[in-house]
Amino acid sequence: QVQLVESGGGLVQAGGSLRLSCAASGSVLSIGGMEWYRQRSGTRRELVAGITSANVANYADSSVKGRFTVSRDNAKNTVYLQMNMLKPEDTAVYYCNADRLETAYGSMYDVWGQGTQVTVSS
Repeated sequence: QVQLVESGGGLVQAGGSLRLSCAASGSVLSIGGMEWYRQRSGTRRELVAGITSANVANYADSSVKGRFTVSRDNAKNTVYLQMNMLKPEDTAVYYCNADRLETAYGSMYDVWGQGTQVTVSS
């Protein structure tokens, strides 16, 4: 079964760091552009950052610039979100999304992970 598996969430104090991982598992041959979204309680899911297949990173949320870093390891079909200087307002469920996955069964588009909870205490 092809899926995106997120890990690395948890509880951290303000000012701390977490590193989220999103690994494509199953018969995945390669991953395309990837994004990280987050959904705060009672709000809609919003784009945080993305990274293209050419390893170009972009940050849609200005509040994370300088604090979050998105990266990828194509050999491991994994994308990361390094989060530093965390604030209570970063508390959310974080989701990764794949624009495209190339698998042994063909291409898959718009694939979501199950989400990982990040809680930042003040």
